[in-house]
Amino acid sequence: MLASVSRRSLKSTAFTSHTRAISVQSLLHGSEEAKKAGDLDIHQHSRLVGRGKYIHSFEAHCVKPEKIQEYKKAAERYYTGVKDDTQLRVKLTGSWETLVGQQNTFYHILEYENYGGYDKAHQILRVSEHHDTYNAMLPYITSRTSQLNQEFAFLPTATPHAQGGLFELRTYQLKPGTLLEWENAWRRGIEARRKFMVPVGAWFSQIGRLHQVHHMWQYPNLEVRKETREKAWEIDGWAETVSKTSQLATSMDSFILSALTYSPLK
Repeated sequence: MLASVSRRSLKSTAFTSHTRAISVQSLLHGSEEAKKAGDLDIHQHSRLVGRGKYIHSFEAHCVKPEKIQEYKKAAERYYTGVKDDTQLRVKLTGSWETLVGQQNTFYHILEYENYGGYDKAHQILRVSEHHDTYNAMLPYITSRTSQLNQEFAFLPTATPHAQGGLFELRTYQLKPGTLLEWENAWRRGIEARRKFMVPVGAWFSQIGRLHQVHHMWQYPNLEVRKETREKAWEIDGWAETVSKTSQLATSMDSFILSALTYSPLK
């Protein structure tokens, strides 16, 4: 998901074999040894950097311009219905409309209790009334994508709140094999940003478009966003973080979003 919108000292883990641990580190950092080995899948990357407690489904809907209001009503019925159904054990992190970026695009983030929770919820969804409310949205949608993501261990997703303002979703397409290196650099540099604002959340993809990283911020307005980002450049460590992480990405995107009325994060 999200690929269709506009372009733009970790210690050795407790592997039983020292040789295997070296191979893991090498692969994550993109060495020649790793490129030849090729025997480590993306889920082993995830165990090193992910929180591992929840799975977040990112859903993007491109909507017919003349059907925006009808879509909003249908989406509210579906997503609030899923959120309020205790049998599903699914949380709605938030729902947003794009202000800057690909127009007529809406984003929804759902939180599941890991893959087991995702499987159980969708077994129920397929045979419940929620299936009908989901289908009620489809006539208003021109395209839709989904992606399953995991939180970075150092930054759990924010709890529901109503602070107002706007949200920024930033997406980075990483070079394959650089997730751990990106996480190490960004985790150190984020402390510079925390002095002024705490991110809403940070995730990396596991199913769907792979090798993507997302993080979200909330600002009162674009002017405060500009001032906050400028202040971060004055703190030691942020410039180095930007330099290192930019070398690991092949493209970057920034989207300005507005929370929908029923969004838990707004």
